[in-house]
Amino acid sequence: MKYTLFLSSVFPLLSFFLILLMFVSIQQHAFTETTESIWSIGKSMPTPRTEITATIINDNIYVIGGFDKSGKVLDTVEVYNIKNDSWKAVAHLPQPLHHAAATTFNGNIYVIGGYTNNNWLPSAKLFIYDPKRDIWTEGSSMPTARGALTTVFIEGILFAMGGEGEIGIMDINEAYNSKTKTWISKSPMPTARHHAASAVVDGNVYVIGGRIEGSLPITNVNVTEMYDPKMDKWIKLDPMPSKRSGISAASINNTIYVFGGEDIIKTYNNNEKYNVKDNKWESKEPLPTARHGLSAVSVNDKIYVIGGGPEPGLSVTSVNEIFNPRE
Repeated sequence: MKYTLFLSSVFPLLSFFLILLMFVSIQQHAFTETTESIWSIGKSMPTPRTEITATIINDNIYVIGGFDKSGKVLDTVEVYNIKNDSWKAVAHLPQPLHHAAATTFNGNIYVIGGYTNNNWLPSAKLFIYDPKRDIWTEGSSMPTARGALTTVFIEGILFAMGGEGEIGIMDINEAYNSKTKTWISKSPMPTARHHAASAVVDGNVYVIGGRIEGSLPITNVNVTEMYDPKMDKWIKLDPMPSKRSGISAASINNTIYVFGGEDIIKTYNNNEKYNVKDNKWESKEPLPTARHGLSAVSVNDKIYVIGGGPEPGLSVTSVNEIFNPRE
């Protein structure tokens, strides 16, 4: 009888603690699900390739040029619709290019520089794509031919920074005015480099990582430099945690995420976040597929990381991995 009374008094207390533990567990799980960044998989790109460039118009990501698995230089342009998770081909580039750079302004795509064919001849050409008419036209050529450069548009001005050409690795910063269709030279980067990444936050350009001249076949850097186009001045910032090149970057709000890269022996799955306001770096959830020569494009608080090479040098993939920072 006493035992029965004991159990009857203890069971309600045990039940209460069990329910409390379940509630805490559920809340912790919910907190994890809503605060941790996650990766998901989109439909693969139809043409596996590396050393591509990409940009966004509305809900469509345009992936342009690059190498295929045989090393053939491509004029391929394929478009990924983020709403339908579908791909389609559009008008080809006027000429095959790899290591070019692309950016968007006023509903058109601007592709600048890169290398032509397999002879790594640097290009100075500017190609402009009108998606409504599915037509490419040629604009005013850049003053300095180069590939492996990085470009952005700010208030109608296209900035083409760094790269490598016939005169070697460059610190050149040339600006194209979309109204006057003319180029002028701007303040050069403090660090000459190629295979870097860039992103825009609050009207300033952040150029990150890349390669410099050195004794090794690949000498990577973790340099982070900010360009203020209104002042035409550069500022050195805290370096990226890892030294990488062949990378891509995308910005969401006041943060920049830098993905992938390579050195002489491996590719990187690194995903490092830079907080512009705090001037601080931190490591985030790595890429599911380590690779270089990839492209990253941000759309609606997500980043689409497409293509690239999973091995150093010539290798290709068609992966389309989607990063949701959830923070």
